[in-house]
Amino acid sequence: MKKWLVPIILIALAVIFGVRVYNSTIGLEENVEEAWAKVESSYQRRSDLIGNLVKTVQGAADFEKSTLESVINARAKATSINIDPTNITPEQLQQFNQAQSGLSSALSRLLVTVERYPGLKANQNFLELQSQLEGTENRINVARDRFNETVKPYNKHIRTFPNNLLAGIFGFEKKAYFEAEEGSEKAPDVEFDF
Repeated sequence: MKKWLVPIILIALAVIFGVRVYNSTIGLEENVEEAWAKVESSYQRRSDLIGNLVKTVQGAADFEKSTLESVINARAKATSINIDPTNITPEQLQQFNQAQSGLSSALSRLLVTVERYPGLKANQNFLELQSQLEGTENRINVARDRFNETVKPYNKHIRTFPNNLLAGIFGFEKKAYFEAEEGSEKAPDVEFDF
């Protein structure tokens, strides 16, 4: 074999390896972005349903204004936070999670307060919306879990040797996991103050 051919073969192999790592990383990163879009879609569904729930409650009961306003304000805050899926940081996820938690809290206060209105609880529209919200909360949980399941192989791929060398050169960075809010391991207190 000619001596000049060896460096060319080594360069060709290095280029092929680099292209393969780059393309694999792009595929994994696209999976992460798709999973994040599904998380956002689930939260958007909840936000849309809450608007309908508030209108139903408003129309069916002489409702406590402060509770209704807290749901409306929390919904506005939760929908105002956007995350760029190409650059998800733990801080962004924490801010997003806090806003969504505020909405969940306001929504639970609304549903507890609704217990005071037997006519509203029997309203078919309200019952259907309540069921939709429950299903949506489950979808949100599934979407979060799937997002984390998608982040893991991406992070593992860009952090293992020798991929980590090329990932650094190409600017790929570790993605943040969706984590539970601090204190969420404790069951919430539910108070009925009739």
